[in-house]
Formats: sequence, C-alpha cells, structure tokens
Amino acid sequence: MCGMSQQPPVRSTAPRSARPDASMSLLTNVMDHSLDDGYAEAAARRGVEGRSGLPRTVRAKLGLAAGLVLAALVVTVGAVQARVDAPALAKEREELIDRVETETAAADALAERVDQLRETVQEMQRKALERHGGDQGERTALLAGATPVKGPGIKLVIDDAEDAGGGDGDGPRQSTGFSDTGRVRDRDMQRVINGLWAAGAEAVSVNGQRLTALSAIRAAGDAILVDNKPLAPPYTILAVGNGREFREDFDDSEDGQYLEVLHENYGVRYTVAVQDEVRLPAAQSLIIRTAEPVKTGKGSTS
Repeated sequence: MCGMSQQPPVRSTAPRSARPDASMSLLTNVMDHSLDDGYAEAAARRGVEGRSGLPRTVRAKLGLAAGLVLAALVVTVGAVQARVDAPALAKEREELIDRVETETAAADALAERVDQLRETVQEMQRKALERHGGDQGERTALLAGATPVKGPGIKLVIDDAEDAGGGDGDGPRQSTGFSDTGRVRDRDMQRVINGLWAAGAEAVSVNGQRLTALSAIRAAGDAILVDNKPLAPPYTILAVGNGREFREDFDDSEDGQYLEVLHENYGVRYTVAVQDEVRLPAAQSLIIRTAEPVKTGKGSTS
C-alpha cells in the first residue's frame, strides 16, 4: 500500500441560514398568508364596528320597527280580505256554472227541435214528390233521394295508400293541379261516383250519405266534402244496381280503369264486392223544384 496519508473530506462550516423548505417558497407563502390582506382589514373593521348588522341609533331602530309593523299589517289585511272575498268568489263561480249548464241544455233542446223540424220538412217533401209525380211518383222520389232504398248492388271501399307521401312522375292526376300522392282526392271521388252512375247505378251513398243529382263533391284542404260535410277515409261507397253485371260494367268503364291506375301508380287501396242487398238511407236535405211549360203562342208551348 502507498504510505501517503489521506486527507479527510472538507466540510462546510458556514452557518445554516436557509430554511429546509426554501425550495417550496410558493407553498410556504400560501400557508403563512392564507387570508388576503383585504379580508383581514374587513374583518378587523367589523370587529371595531360590531358584528351585529342591526341599527344602533334610536331613530334607525324606530324606523325598522315601523317597517316591520307595516309589513305585518299589509299581510294581515290581505289575509282578511281574501277570507272575506272567498265566499263571494265561490258564489259567482257557482252562478257561472249554473248559467253554462242552463245555456247548454237550452242549446241541446234547440238542436233537437231543429232535427225534428228537419225530419218533418223532409217527410213533407217526400209526400209532395210522391203526390205530384203522377204515375212516376215513386221513381221520381227514388231518383231524388227522397226515400230509402234497398236492393242488389256493389260495395266499393277506397282508402289512401299506406304511405301517402309525395311522389313524382307522369300520372293521371298531373293535369288536375294535385300533387301525385297516394291520398284520395275529391276529383278521384267525382270520377268514381260518375263512373258508377254511368254503369247503371240507381242510388249511391258515400259513408252513409245519400247522393242526389244536386250533390256536390269538393275539397277543403286535404278533406273531401260531400254536400259540405267532411268525409274521413276509408270511403265506403254503396251503389244499387244489377249485381254482377253492374260491377263488370263499372270495371270495364274508363272510370273503373282510372281507379285501377290509381292503385298501381300511387298505392291507393280499394276493394269491390257484389252484394245481394245494400241499404241506402234517404238524402238528409232535399230541394224541391217544379217546372211548368211556358206558352209562347196560341195553342203552342215551349
């Protein structure tokens, strides 16, 4: 081994002036000064002025007391007034309910009276048709829809397509102003009804409403009106005619083919069935008109 002596390690003899947590000065500052100076001043000021927020002067205390008394007085008066008005309001409400019920009953009675008068007028019209129709009185009443009718015929049910959305293409309804959709339109109904008349129908009804020569089929938005009464799909059409032959004539007609095109192009659904007997009611409203020949010269009429 070498005989050279080893020097001991040199140690610093400087005084320990730095804190062990000197490297964490930010955390140390937060812990030592957790309360902001502004908050500290406010706390000290509250301590000097007193912690109570109540007024300390006699005038302020009297004002506060007067305010509390006034508030209590307003609440008390409101409660008393509400209790006093409650019976009056309840009485007025009961009177209003009684008036509504009375007027409703009166309106129902008037509606019932109108129905009775309407039936009386219709019966007088039917008798007038039968009396003045001569030998053809019964037939005249039948064609005018004045009497109920039953007999063999067909039952035609038409409904909108399952998906009655919009479509495009060259369809049979393109020139009518309607969009090509699967919804049944008033002009479709007009063509079907006219086709039934042309095929030999003696009487026709739609959804239980009897049609006459003066019946009008129109549209109001998406609804179909028959004599100003709205119809809802499916549309059930009953027609009195010569059974199976009647159906074949309708199927072979132009309007019957039109209905088939609506089914193929737009998905309009329909079924036709021959019935041994269908029953149609009388028309709900009739307009009686008479005509007389006008004499244009001696011994001649026009």
